Amino acid sequence: MKLKRYIPVLAIALAACGGGEPADAPPQGGSQPAAAPPASTLAAPPTGAMTTPAWYVVDNTARTVHLTLIAGETAVNNYWNYNGATNGSLAITVPEGYTVTIEQVNRDPNMAHSVGILPIPANFAMPPQPNPVFPGAISQNPMSMIDATMPGETESITFVASEEGNYALVCLIPGHSAVGMWLYFNVADEGGPVGVQTR
Repeated sequence: MKLKRYIPVLAIALAACGGGEPADAPPQGGSQPAAAPPASTLAAPPTGAMTTPAWYVVDNTARTVHLTLIAGETAVNNYWNYNGATNGSLAITVPEGYTVTIEQVNRDPNMAHSVGILPIPANFAMPPQPNPVFPGAISQNPMSMIDATMPGETESITFVASEEGNYALVCLIPGHSAVGMWLYFNVADEGGPVGVQTR
């Protein structure tokens, strides 16, 4: 009879020591950052000197800009980067009214990525909505881990940067922007400085 009194206590003790449901196992085979950094505030925009790297090509006669954006160019942030940059550490500025083509190349060995030009959010803790600020300024299936730009694939988007302002260039795969896969994307008014700045 005394044993019955101890069975509930034993069950509680086992549950407290891990006798309940097993913890979720980490995903297998995908590139996953170890831990998401806090996303409560955005990093300040870069203020370095304006440059024009080889991947930024502007044609003032044709009024076009061609950007080669490499997702997973380096292992930085577990390949969740654009041209090696994360967390707004790079700002791309294009001239207002120019036609912009972004050629996204995915070199991440494991994970799909996407690209979209969106309003700058207060933070990236919540996944951004796939609502580009310019028509055409978003890749296909931008939130899908199986239908976005897959490893080894290339996808191009073309749009007119029709309104001066400060925006964000974002990977919309859920969780990617929260751990830093975003850059600043600015549209300068006529005669304003254009190119790329780094922090």
